[in-house]
Amino acid sequence: MSIGRQFSELRAKGQKALAVLLDPDKLGEQEDLSHILQLANSCKVDFLFIGGSLMVEDHLNRVLRQIRSESSLPLILFPGSVNQLSSEVDAVLFLSLISGRNADLLIGQHVIAAPQIKALGIEPISTGYMLVDCGTPTTASYISGTLPIPYNKPEIAAATAMAGEMLGLSCFYLDGGSGAARPVSANMISAVRKSVKGPLIVGGGIQTHEQAQTAWNAGADILVVGTAFEKDPERLFDISGAKAAR
Repeated sequence: MSIGRQFSELRAKGQKALAVLLDPDKLGEQEDLSHILQLANSCKVDFLFIGGSLMVEDHLNRVLRQIRSESSLPLILFPGSVNQLSSEVDAVLFLSLISGRNADLLIGQHVIAAPQIKALGIEPISTGYMLVDCGTPTTASYISGTLPIPYNKPEIAAATAMAGEMLGLSCFYLDGGSGAARPVSANMISAVRKSVKGPLIVGGGIQTHEQAQTAWNAGADILVVGTAFEKDPERLFDISGAKAAR
């Protein structure tokens, strides 16, 4: 089954999923990645996202090959640029930064990436990507040169997602960014959930069982944990417990 279909079925059945975001630049030795993968398997993580806004080390394919050899979890690229593509994955989030007004990230880079994605045989998942101001300037907002959606403006996020769905995007991603001071608010998640039919991914700032439960209850279909996991991999047990408790 395609990854996009899996996302849609989660949404249709009202099931919740947990994804771990791995940034190759922040991974240490191969033994460290092995430990992370063991934890992900133990915590019944559903998807592995891999990528970053700024990759300065060229070892993406090495990391992907190790993941492939040690885990059967679906592997999805969350690319920060067209340079972060690989045939070693199951799918790629084909991100359109609909929260910003940078035309290069709305369509420009996609024209360059599309032939590569097709040639590599990667499944593209058309995704409306929305950066949210969660209290801390992020690499994503700096690199993209865009302003995030204000934290207390759920109606803007809802209208943005609605426009993205009318343009044909199939999936939506609310992201507070790496190192977010707080998670995307329940009000914003709920407003976006009510405005679109497609699967809703939420990430940034989720560090506790309670925050994960709040986001899922508000309407998130897939939660993405990144920074919290990087700082303390064992914290994944606490967060994954929120899904098990549902």
